[in-house]
Amino acid sequence: MNVQSPSWPMFRPGARGPVDVLPCPKRVRVHFAGKVIADSTRVLLLREPGQVPAYYFPWEDVWHTTLQPSAHVTASPHLGTARYWSLASGGRTAPDAVWAYDHPQPAAQALAGHVAFRWDAMEAWYEEDQQVYLHPRDPYVRIDILECARRVRVLLDGETVADSRQVRMLIETGAPVRYYFPPEDIRTGLLVPTEMRSLCCYKGEAHYWSANIAGRIYDNVAWSYPEPLPEVSRIAGCICFYPQRVQRLEVEAPAGRPGDAVKGNDR
Repeated sequence: MNVQSPSWPMFRPGARGPVDVLPCPKRVRVHFAGKVIADSTRVLLLREPGQVPAYYFPWEDVWHTTLQPSAHVTASPHLGTARYWSLASGGRTAPDAVWAYDHPQPAAQALAGHVAFRWDAMEAWYEEDQQVYLHPRDPYVRIDILECARRVRVLLDGETVADSRQVRMLIETGAPVRYYFPPEDIRTGLLVPTEMRSLCCYKGEAHYWSANIAGRIYDNVAWSYPEPLPEVSRIAGCICFYPQRVQRLEVEAPAGRPGDAVKGNDR
């Protein structure tokens, strides 16, 4: 399985200083090698430009016996100098997977006495009793899903692959607008499911589709969320196309205006 993990790091306009440290009301747990190694209702959420959010746990809520000091050190102009530990438990080791700022910069002073874990080195993460994936969700990211009656078409190699007046228009903070087509408005016979998967902490696990036009294969031109997270359940089973991987994605403009050809970045 080809797994990709795209993300859209955001930073709140008007945040005080170069970083943002927010208290989090959730109970957050970290699992490694079949054990809970951190469990806290007092975590802090760090947000900084160009990075996905990160949880920081009070030292008192971390199982110290799993930590082994490391010689690894990193420096950040916004945060200070971090020292590292490796995790060792149940016969498993995760090198340099834990870090802390003993003397953080003034903008991140709240991180003193807290420790962070490398997300992808852990076995599982939970917010309350719900498992979460990829990275913490940013409280300043919003997703709106709108019913759209404008005609939206997808063309590829001269063929109309999708044509609908009932797309679901998904608007996500920091990401391009996406148009999700109901299956009945897609020539699904032209699409071939692939093994590629990706994770989104806001939407869930995406499955991908290639297009077969007269024997020519266009790899991974579209994706869908068969079982999206409850917050975005309205896109379940719908299919979305990359504008830059198809010949054209046309969105009908209001009366009196020419139609738009949509261009965008990877999701």
